[in-house]
Amino acid sequence: MVAIRPPMINLIDLALLLLALFAMLFMAYSYRKRAKRVERNLTDLQAEEDRVFDFLHGIGAAFSEGVRSQELHRLLVESAARILEAGGGALYLANKEESLLTPTHVSKGCVPFVDIPDYIKAQAKADPHALWSYLQLQPVARDSTGIVADCWHSGEIQFIQPGEKGLPPDVSVIAGPLIYRHKVLGVLAIQTHGDNPHCDNKGVKVFRAITEQSAFALYNEAIYLEAGEKKLIDRDLEIAREIQRILLPEADPVFPGYQISALSLAARQVSGDYFDYIPLGDGRLGVAIADASGKGVPASLIMAMCRGVLRREAVEEATPSKVLQQVNHHLYPDIKEDMFISMAYMILSPDSGEICMTRAGHDAPLLFRAASQTVEQLRPKGMALGIDSGEVFNRVCGDFRFEMHAGDCLLLYTDGATEALDAGDMEYGLERLGEALKASASLGSSGVIHHVAQEVKQFTGNNLRQDDFTLIAIFKQ
Repeated sequence: MVAIRPPMINLIDLALLLLALFAMLFMAYSYRKRAKRVERNLTDLQAEEDRVFDFLHGIGAAFSEGVRSQELHRLLVESAARILEAGGGALYLANKEESLLTPTHVSKGCVPFVDIPDYIKAQAKADPHALWSYLQLQPVARDSTGIVADCWHSGEIQFIQPGEKGLPPDVSVIAGPLIYRHKVLGVLAIQTHGDNPHCDNKGVKVFRAITEQSAFALYNEAIYLEAGEKKLIDRDLEIAREIQRILLPEADPVFPGYQISALSLAARQVSGDYFDYIPLGDGRLGVAIADASGKGVPASLIMAMCRGVLRREAVEEATPSKVLQQVNHHLYPDIKEDMFISMAYMILSPDSGEICMTRAGHDAPLLFRAASQTVEQLRPKGMALGIDSGEVFNRVCGDFRFEMHAGDCLLLYTDGATEALDAGDMEYGLERLGEALKASASLGSSGVIHHVAQEVKQFTGNNLRQDDFTLIAIFKQ
């Protein structure tokens, strides 16, 4: 019987089999290692996305709860440091003139991002708090040097390696300008570790996104704060307008032999125009109209001061010229060189029709004469209040006397009426004002005021408030 031997395995085949097995094991190991790396990268990416989301969410929450600048600035620095897994940082913001960067938040224990004077370095050896205090308070000027200044000048993100620009051997810094609408709002600098994995090209891209969002947040903060300040200013102006309204006469006066009506409109919240009725002794009545140079708050403050002086002097002096001489004497020292007040002040006697007037540089009143159906200008000499200390003012400021008869009407006005412009920048003018007075004089004082105001309004296209606008009509019954 012949024995059958098993076939011999070829050594070459065995070697190939082992090599294939080894290759499969190596591939399995590589795939597993790569899978773990991908899993780890996905985990890191998710963590980074979570940090970025928290950053954006924190900014949104800051605005939804009302922007507090100090809190927002801290949030920007700490969130950027958290995303980059860094040790802190600082935020520097530019002033309106873009001449200084002011520190608004500096993490405690952070390396300096600005040059430190020798005397501060010496103080810091004895008191480490001295350095942090300096960093919190010291602005960066345009001609300064250092990490923040260099980033500000270049307008580009900068990565400073360990040991460069005075950094310790285990600390690096990434700094970037905060740019919005081509304007540098400030600089954000973050202290990182020398071997920080976020300080590669990918990390720079993340940091760029942080600076862009931070710049957008700071821009919106500025808009938010300006809106808040505007609300406060508007409220203050509303209060000022109410105070000014109280200072003006509440109603037209009842005066024997006359009808008197007035209208005053402010170009802005408050007016530089002023009119007043002042009861005097012996049944007489003082009537004043005035216009301070300029508009708005400065003019209204000067006018409020003028009112107080006028009311005090009106009851002390017998004639309009003496009253205005005293008003000028008291106002001149307190009025700026580029400001003045024009005024017409007159005293009416009951029933008689006799009027005594002084004109201190004010627009010449118009007088309608019922007998002749004509309008004339009353142009006594005089100069504006606040221009001269009194030497010239007292010499040219005199009393002008005239009489009004039944049906006559006197119109006092400020230049907001005659200088009102139409769509083609043509002035309403004195001639049109005179025609409006003539056409409405028979309607009495209130009729004149209403008619003139409507005429000017129609001429300007319903835009009466190009300048402060005041009218007083005095009708002789």
